[in-house]
Amino acid sequence: MITSVLQENLAKAVSVVSKVADTGRHLPILSYIHMEAEGSRLRLAATNLQISMTMWLSARVDKAGAVCLPAKTLAELMPTLSRERVDLVLDEATHTMTVTCGTTKSNIKGIDADEFPVVSHSEDTDLFIEGKVLREMIAQTIFATAKEEARPILTGLYVLVEDDVMTMAAADGYRLSVRTTKLTSPYPKRVELVVPAKAMQEVARNIDDDTAEVGISFPSKRDIITFHLNNIDISSQLIEGRFPDFRAIIPRSYITSTLMYTEDLLKKCKAAEVFSRDQGYFGSLFVKPPRMAGEAGEVVIAGKSAERGNSDGVVEAHVEGEPLDISFNIKYLIDVLGVLNSERVLFQSNGADNPGVIRIDGRDDFVHVIMPMAR
Repeated sequence: MITSVLQENLAKAVSVVSKVADTGRHLPILSYIHMEAEGSRLRLAATNLQISMTMWLSARVDKAGAVCLPAKTLAELMPTLSRERVDLVLDEATHTMTVTCGTTKSNIKGIDADEFPVVSHSEDTDLFIEGKVLREMIAQTIFATAKEEARPILTGLYVLVEDDVMTMAAADGYRLSVRTTKLTSPYPKRVELVVPAKAMQEVARNIDDDTAEVGISFPSKRDIITFHLNNIDISSQLIEGRFPDFRAIIPRSYITSTLMYTEDLLKKCKAAEVFSRDQGYFGSLFVKPPRMAGEAGEVVIAGKSAERGNSDGVVEAHVEGEPLDISFNIKYLIDVLGVLNSERVLFQSNGADNPGVIRIDGRDDFVHVIMPMAR
């Protein structure tokens, strides 16, 4: 292999694909990046057997070839190189790659490319979705996935495509986040699957403002889903099992409805969180309707610590219905408020012993359900 590529492009590609390389020692080859030069492109690929990622770069290729290079070494070396052309020359006998950039010359010991697992992506694209919409859908659900492996199905994002609507949902037993979007054209089949949160995180991470559309290939012969981004393919195994029927836990009626400015509420929650950490993030919301017609209601967000003190933040609100004194994990409130991207948020509840529901004002494509904490 003899090829040349811009340092800026190579550094970005190494940084992107190395995030899925497995740094564990169970199967050492998974800690390597497969690099192949052919035609006018340089291809970098990495996998941990659950998630696979491939990225293509424009390059000058004087001689085709392939090798596996350690991901960690490449990732640490790239930022030290100057922003100019990088020349890559492979000694096929020793699998050593000579990396020359400006006045820096490095030799990286690699291994035979044939030892790398086959990284395959589904080629046929089943549907397209606007890049920024997919990124927002992931952001508004992924934080609610379970972090523990006790129930593996809850560590993934549920994806449902039915006609011209895509639904994405996540739950961890204490909260539920659901986001929907209308597709530009109907999809002829009903698709229901659960994708690992780590894979969806990589998809969202690699959607930038230049990503107009993301293509999605649903599983066919192999049990994988593939996302096609700009010069990047990301494939993931699916999580087996049936996702819980979350629709049944979304309340259909409320006795208290409160409309607040999102940023104001978020700031007050962050202040309460400072003091609630000592109490397992126990925070209280006191919803107070207006005392008389024409006045505004208010919401008090409180957090306290026996050792460090307390915080009571007041947010002006439009309140309809009954007063409410309810407690939540304040960190969970911060999580959801931080991804709404909306000026105002609607909070609804059926009483202190029932879940709270958060919606985006003026939109019906998002709902978040959060369980109250016992006092």
